[in-house]
Amino acid sequence: MTIHFALRPAARFLSLLALCSGSALAFGATAAVPAGVTAIKAGRMVDVEAGRLLLDQVILIEGERIKAVGPAATLVIPPGAKIIDLSQAMVLPGLIDVHTHLTGNPREHGYVGLGTSNMRAALYGVRAARDTLNAGFTTVRNVGASGFGDVALRDAINDGDFPGPRMQVSGYALGIKGGHCDNNLLPPEYNDTGVGVADGPWAARTKVREMAKFGADMIKICATGGVLSKGDEAGAQQYTLEEMQAIVDEAHKLGRKVAAHAHGTTGIRDAILAGVDSVEHASLIDDEGIRLARQKGTFLVMDIYVDDYILAEGEKAGFLLESLEKERKIGQLQRDNFRKAYVGGDRMAFGTDAGVYPHGDNAKQFYYMVKYGMTPMQAIQSSTIHAAELMGWKDRIGSIRSGKFADLIAVQKDATVDVTVLTEVEFVMKGGQVVRRTPVP
Repeated sequence: MTIHFALRPAARFLSLLALCSGSALAFGATAAVPAGVTAIKAGRMVDVEAGRLLLDQVILIEGERIKAVGPAATLVIPPGAKIIDLSQAMVLPGLIDVHTHLTGNPREHGYVGLGTSNMRAALYGVRAARDTLNAGFTTVRNVGASGFGDVALRDAINDGDFPGPRMQVSGYALGIKGGHCDNNLLPPEYNDTGVGVADGPWAARTKVREMAKFGADMIKICATGGVLSKGDEAGAQQYTLEEMQAIVDEAHKLGRKVAAHAHGTTGIRDAILAGVDSVEHASLIDDEGIRLARQKGTFLVMDIYVDDYILAEGEKAGFLLESLEKERKIGQLQRDNFRKAYVGGDRMAFGTDAGVYPHGDNAKQFYYMVKYGMTPMQAIQSSTIHAAELMGWKDRIGSIRSGKFADLIAVQKDATVDVTVLTEVEFVMKGGQVVRRTPVP
């Protein structure tokens, strides 16, 4: 049986969505997969490990994993295999975004968000997970969520309750009282302190243990102030080196990696010296920070698309006026420093801060990564093999190789020439199951 995937009417896509919402199909990592073998005929296939384009390939899939990959001229398709014909398309590994907030609603920032309960945010995450997966992002890190909504979302996806990407989650982000990871919007009489607040090395260690206890795969910390928080400077250091060292030591002992939100130079420096696995944003990184990141092998995750959304839609979305002003000060600096860090040889992984902007628009960042220095292939690698390495999942995702999960996407045009075509993904497969096969209307 051969299935051809070309452009189809919107009605076909809507009927597919209705089917997906009406039954618990095997979208999760643990859901059942029909017996037999699927063969994908790939007219063009991106080998992200070698950084090259291969022609006329066959990808054999058994269950949820890739069984074999090779040239169509030599790789035999077993009799009775279901054939998916993508001979007119370009096939890539499923994309990875290592900085998302799936339970975050981009239209509920600032004081508007105070009316959103943890449960409502988690339910919003169901829609965000679907939109993210449909956009071709088959894996994400969720770096900060209230109420452990990201833990619940991950588990529900894995159980096959609804479609969504593979997830690593952090639970609450950790930070100092009054800092970026605290809730600073309520007046003093409420005496409100964020669940992730932990001041001092031993309190911070205890908070790491709490996040691990309640299901966090990783730990997110706030080393500096932020753009979207009230009353702090984005570049000002918050956690001390001693506190960050305690967090990293405790997290690594428990088998968890650490991602550090850090805009300012001293916070970036101390986070790297403390041994974090990735620095998020890195907006004001200087030459010392670039050098340290290269020496330590620390990944930089620089969200250089989101500036567009914040400045264009921020006021309507409830962003504080002080947040808009902070973004105007550092947005372009972050993009310029992205170029410096890339030229300086730092390791870069694709992360966008989805949830600040609408979920599903993740691929809009590729354009800026190329504009500020990367080749299209390098930008693709940042969202596949490099992101998988940061997550510690290089053995299961990030490239099209035997033994890895069959997480695949396809586009009509050549993404290694024009990376913006990744905003037009037309085929998505996760774990051997076709998630969608027509353009989103």
